[in-house]
Parts: sequence; C-alpha cells; structure tokens
Amino acid sequence: MTNRIVAVVAPESAPIKRLVSEARETKKAIDVTFGRRTRSVLIMDDGHVILSSVSPETIALRAVDIDALLAKAEKLRDNQPSD
Repeated sequence: MTNRIVAVVAPESAPIKRLVSEARETKKAIDVTFGRRTRSVLIMDDGHVILSSVSPETIALRAVDIDALLAKAEKLRDNQPSD
C-alpha cells in the first residue's frame, strides 16, 4: 500500500502551524526544505506531514504529470506480450 497525499496547503494559517507543530512532537514531520523557506505542507493519509520548499501550485502540476506518466506506463505494461 502506498501513502497518498490528502492535501497540499500553504503553511501560513494557525491551524496548519499547529498541525506541523504536533507532527514534529510526534515525529511524524518530514522536512524536505533543505534549509529553504517552507512554501507548502503535504498532509499524508497515514498522518505524516511533509514540509516542502515547492509551492502548492507547482506540486499540483507535478502530481498531474506523475499521474499521467503512471497511467501511460501501466498501459504500456498491460500491452506487452508475456515471455
């Protein structure tokens, strides 16, 4: 089973700041900003919170690209003859 993104939000609101703080306390926060400013917070279905320096809009665009690539790869895999 793979983890899924439930939401991608900006980090400025008080509820999101509390969510990030709680995630850090429970060791469920994953910081992938590499020292840059946090521009988005990804909330995963398993309760993990990912801090990213990429904007929510860019993440949404990349997610669409990834979904399209995965669909294309799955279609190619299904059409290959088995050995």
